Amino acid sequence: MSVHLAPELVVRRQTETLGAEADLNRGLDLLATVRAGQDPALLRLYRPQPTVAFGQRDTRMPGFPDARRAALARSFVPAVRRAGGRAAAYHRGCLIVDHIQPETDAIAEAKPRFRFFGELFTAALASLGVDAGVGEIAGEYCPGEFSVFGRGTAGTVKLVGTAQRVVSGAWLFSSVIVVEDSAPIREVLVDTYAALGLDWDPRTAGGAADLVPGLTVDAVEDAVLAAYAAHTELVR
Repeated sequence: MSVHLAPELVVRRQTETLGAEADLNRGLDLLATVRAGQDPALLRLYRPQPTVAFGQRDTRMPGFPDARRAALARSFVPAVRRAGGRAAAYHRGCLIVDHIQPETDAIAEAKPRFRFFGELFTAALASLGVDAGVGEIAGEYCPGEFSVFGRGTAGTVKLVGTAQRVVSGAWLFSSVIVVEDSAPIREVLVDTYAALGLDWDPRTAGGAADLVPGLTVDAVEDAVLAAYAAHTELVR
């Protein structure tokens, strides 16, 4: 499945953190500047600070204050994203990819984008030897129809979660790829989901390096850019 991508994407690697919450919100700031024509279509790539990004629904749960404290106890910053979904956790062993581009009718391909990017990240991970696929897996955290999963001897784990923000004239597609050191992510999700009273299966939380030992964030970034280069021109 294909969607309309800008013929040229400027690649921006963010090498210094703005802070966990500011990093999370920076994508929306860029969405506004791209929409206004002040920035070109772009890819923003960065390694995030340890963060638990709660969804808006989470904030209305009675256990939300305890969930925030649980995140802080694990040295993860609790933040609230403006999009939907449930809590997701990430840290510097992950890669975040924000794709932002102007679009006259940004809503037209909103759902096809989930499938397209799921397949793009699946191809990138498969090129590194990961047995990857697209689809929700039973018991996953922050469940989504177009999650990217990986299969291994220990079972099936969620590797990529995606979210989208569409405004008049532009869209932002944000993806979190879990690569290295998945144990702290699993631990903080166990604690925060327990506080929120949400059921899930901790065995579904893992990273690509759990399936292909030695895999690094840098290698995944290179593979993602190679997958993109098959669809559009990248300006680095």
